[in-house]
Amino acid sequence: MSDGPMSGVRVLDVSTILAGPLASALLGEFGAEVIKIEHPAEGDPARLYPPLEDGVSAAWTMLGRTKRSVTIDLHHPEAAHLVGRLAAASDIVVTNFRPATLRRFRIDFDDLRAYRPDLVMVHVSAFGRTGPYAERPGFARVAEAFAGLTYRTGDPDRPPVFSGYPVADGVTGIYAAFAALLALRQRDLTGAAQLADIPLYEPLLRMMEDFVVEYGATGASRERQGNENPHISPNNLYRTRDGRWLALPASTEQMWRRLVGVMDAPDLAVHDSMTARLEHREEIEARVAAFVAAHDLEPLMASLIGAGVAAGPVNSAADVCADPHIRARGSVVEVPGEGSGRPRLMQAPAGRFSGFDATIGHGAPALGEHTTDILRDLAGLTEPEIDDLRDRGVV
Repeated sequence: MSDGPMSGVRVLDVSTILAGPLASALLGEFGAEVIKIEHPAEGDPARLYPPLEDGVSAAWTMLGRTKRSVTIDLHHPEAAHLVGRLAAASDIVVTNFRPATLRRFRIDFDDLRAYRPDLVMVHVSAFGRTGPYAERPGFARVAEAFAGLTYRTGDPDRPPVFSGYPVADGVTGIYAAFAALLALRQRDLTGAAQLADIPLYEPLLRMMEDFVVEYGATGASRERQGNENPHISPNNLYRTRDGRWLALPASTEQMWRRLVGVMDAPDLAVHDSMTARLEHREEIEARVAAFVAAHDLEPLMASLIGAGVAAGPVNSAADVCADPHIRARGSVVEVPGEGSGRPRLMQAPAGRFSGFDATIGHGAPALGEHTTDILRDLAGLTEPEIDDLRDRGVV
């Protein structure tokens, strides 16, 4: 295997908490060198997310991996020049401050490309750099509500609900890493600086492929349908006899025929089109629910899989970490703890590739662990100069 495809690319991470840090971490997992700027006193707020073990956040061990930490107080008048010098030595800057905040700190796109004329910047924000809402603050839950995901999530007779995870942060973090690759490719083709303006809500809106086009075709907004799928039946979560939950989406005619065979219910075969099944959804859902409720999960799974039916358990974190497939693929890994701390469980980089390996590299850094090395090696400062900046609270 060769070094990762991002080897030789340096990323300056000037972001906090999730979407921006996720984007830079993904690049780091495939070979990029990631330098994270943090506040000298507090660091990334994610460092304090519970649960804490020996003062270290479990979430931070995931969000901070692959990165080196340099502390700079962006509020200090001398900070902008330091960030600029680091940007000059970097290929990509990832940030998620509001546009006005970047301007106030003097580290916006135009400020930093004065230091590196072919800079790539990926700017994640709640609503983007343009439009009437550009300066509004926002987090994932705001973006999920704004983009319509929250409106359509939940049971029809109950209020809308959030997902159990801040989906907008995750989707936008992945999309921002993708945008960084696009911008880097364009920079390499043209030699020109590139700015990727990625609002939290837009990747989420793009993901919901039927949401707007269906409204355009019907004039009606899709309402909440609980676990039912508006286009597929049966497609739901069904409870087994032993109290587990089974995801069972019969999304194709072939899957439906196989399921009818496992259920030994030839009378249901008459519903031989999706249109027919949607017209008889109530009957079909009740029959499938009753069938699942008569079986324990594991033997039922064996029967379904043996017949080629796509189905799977609703896993808790404990189930995920114990699952033999996840263990065999290494989708969850155990990494050494910092110092004498016990090993930590965390997700591995996603996917397997024929020509290179992803890596989580070193663990999450201590706050400011690499400040002296980075400012000396990349910004060209001497150690006495760095000590002076530290004494004056700049770093």
